[in-house]
Amino acid sequence: YLHARGVRGYVTFNTLVFTAELEDAAAMLRTLIAAGVDAAIVQDVGVCRLIRALSPDFPIHCSTQMTITSPAGVAFARDLGAQLVVLARENSIADITRIQAAQAEAGTPALPLEVFVHGALCVAYSGQCLTSESLGGRSANRGECAQACRLPSDLIAAGQKVSIGARRYLLSPQDLAGLEVLPELVRAGGASLKIEGRRKSPEYVASITRVYRQAIDRVRAGAEPPAAGYELQMAFSRGLFPGWFRGIDNPRLVHGRFGTKRGVFLGEVTAAGPDWAEVRLAAAVKPGDGVVFDAGQPEAGEQGGRVYRVEPGAAPGVTRLGFGRGDIDGRRVQPGQRLWKTNEPALDRELRATFAGDQVRHQRPLALEVHGAPGLPMTVLARDEQGHVARAESAAPLAADERQPLGEPVLRAQLGRLGGTPFTLGRLELHLEGAVMLPLSELNRIRRALVAAYLDHLTVARRLADTTRVPNAAGHA
Repeated sequence: YLHARGVRGYVTFNTLVFTAELEDAAAMLRTLIAAGVDAAIVQDVGVCRLIRALSPDFPIHCSTQMTITSPAGVAFARDLGAQLVVLARENSIADITRIQAAQAEAGTPALPLEVFVHGALCVAYSGQCLTSESLGGRSANRGECAQACRLPSDLIAAGQKVSIGARRYLLSPQDLAGLEVLPELVRAGGASLKIEGRRKSPEYVASITRVYRQAIDRVRAGAEPPAAGYELQMAFSRGLFPGWFRGIDNPRLVHGRFGTKRGVFLGEVTAAGPDWAEVRLAAAVKPGDGVVFDAGQPEAGEQGGRVYRVEPGAAPGVTRLGFGRGDIDGRRVQPGQRLWKTNEPALDRELRATFAGDQVRHQRPLALEVHGAPGLPMTVLARDEQGHVARAESAAPLAADERQPLGEPVLRAQLGRLGGTPFTLGRLELHLEGAVMLPLSELNRIRRALVAAYLDHLTVARRLADTTRVPNAAGHA
């Protein structure tokens, strides 16, 4: 499905593997290789070596959890047989520039460097966290993070509890947003961008990838990228910050006020009643939008709901928001509380329209070559922009026909009927000898066979090596 649409598919194989699981890990890797997966993203050095024992050419991408922060780390990844390095999230742009310069000086082919550019940040270095395992027996490094960093904390100094007011989320970083530093990342030599999407919705994926795709295109055209604004905040945001790209700034990285999704800041509450609140708005809001009131104590439960009415307030510059009966407890909404917009149905509908349903929304061009002569089958070759080639032949030979010979209009019309597939007809080259014809039904069959052959071609797997020397559960070859 992915390859037909010109998209690569990688599988994260980051789970730390215990000795008793080696045989299962090897079996899973064989499955990935045979399925034609484009690369495995790997943290464990032993898994990298296991992959090379299974296949000489299956691509390995070193995960950000491999904690590569130096030229020596990149050289080590090359020795492991990796094709790409996802750098640790703690690297600054200056660090990335130094790593790329060292690769250039080494005189060996440079490994592409992928950079995390957006999404949740783990308070542990490169996501190597043992807190979840220690507190609840759920290992973050085996896909079971309990997100203890998103919980409120106490600050103890010299055995005494320190008053920290509303800043109780001391271990919860804001979300990474590298949109504003994209030009610097491009200049530093980043080959690709990685966007965190763990347990995120399809709407999030559609939104964030759209924003960054448009921003990259602007940078390539010589323009500045847009600021990290409304759409990024609405997709998912605990606050947005450019992480470590410009160096260490811990007080700004961790604001400490909350550890959950907020969205767009709407303003401060000036007054409230049983089913209404008045707000001095800092951003637009309309009926149907979802909001939450921030009293500085998320752990105590928060008031919020859908806005039913938007009306002028009692004072100039103030807007009254009405809610459904019983949706909020007006006694818990106080002046001075902050109001956030957490959801906009209109934006969700717009995003779902980009992917929902069975409609094919993106088609890639296939260039076709048509060959044949009287008495021989007609052969059609299909080639895409990535160099994949497929072939189909007519079941019957071409017949000579001077009255209604096949020409470009007929062939383009019949072979170009690719609706419902991920393809569209691009360049059409004719290499037919003489005036020939073929029934329209046969042209249609060739088109269907060509598409099927092309799709089959895309599933060609990587090579599996002789696996007699792959370690078993006891660690022996």
